[in-house]
Amino acid sequence: MTHPFPLKQLRFFLTSPAPCPYLPGKVERKLFTHLHALDGPELNDSLTQAGFRRSQNIIYRPACEACSACQSVRIVAQEFIPSRTQKRIHNKNSDLVRHVEPALASDEHYALLLRYLRERHPNGGMEDISYADYLSMVEDTAARSQVCEYRDGNGKLLAAVLVDLLCDGPSLVYSFYEPAMRSRSLGTYIILDHIEQAVQNEKLHVYLGFWIKNSNKMSYKAQYKPLEVLRANGWTLKDDEDET
Repeated sequence: MTHPFPLKQLRFFLTSPAPCPYLPGKVERKLFTHLHALDGPELNDSLTQAGFRRSQNIIYRPACEACSACQSVRIVAQEFIPSRTQKRIHNKNSDLVRHVEPALASDEHYALLLRYLRERHPNGGMEDISYADYLSMVEDTAARSQVCEYRDGNGKLLAAVLVDLLCDGPSLVYSFYEPAMRSRSLGTYIILDHIEQAVQNEKLHVYLGFWIKNSNKMSYKAQYKPLEVLRANGWTLKDDEDET
C-alpha cells in the first residue's frame, strides 16, 4: 500500500496502560496521532487501511505489549452474500427510509443515543454522555464524515450511524438505534444497508473497526462474509480457523 505523503513525518503517541474494556484481566495501550483539517481525509484513508480507527480527531490502533487479540476487519462488499437470517432482517426493515445528513449534532439524535446507551450499554461509561461530548463525537472531525439516519413511514427516527467516507468504502464509526425495536435487528440492518450502498457506489469494502474472537461485544462482526482481517502480512480473508 502506498501513502500520499510520508507517514514518518507524523507524530505518534502511546497511551499509558489501562484495563482492557473487552478482555477481562488484560491491559491495553494505544498508538495514536491527530487528524488535521488540511490532510485529514487522506490521512484517515491511509491509516484506516493500515488498521487504525478514528475517534473525533484522533486516529488510533492497539499497541498492547502482551496481546494481539484486536484485529482490524473489513467486509469485501462486492462479494458479500447474505445469509438467510440477514435476508430476513433486510426484508423486515424494507419500510425504512434512509436519509444522509451532514455530520452535525441534533437534539433528536442525542435523545436516541441516550436511550440506546442506557438500555443496551448501561455500564459502558457512556450512558450519561453530555450533549457537549456528543457534539464533539459527531462534529469534531477532519475526515469526510456524514450521518446516515433511518426513519419509519411516519417519519420516526429509529436508527443513525456516523460514517467516514473512505476512498475504498465506508467506515462505520458509531451506530445507535431505538432499543425498543429489538425485533428489527437494526444494528445488523445498518451494516447490511452500507454493504448495499458500497456495491451501488462501486466501493470495495465496508470497514467495521476491530474484531476480537473471544469478546461477545465483537463477535457479531464475524457473521459478515467474506471478511478480511489485517495481519502482519496484510489484509487476508478470515477463515473458519479464526473462530477456534
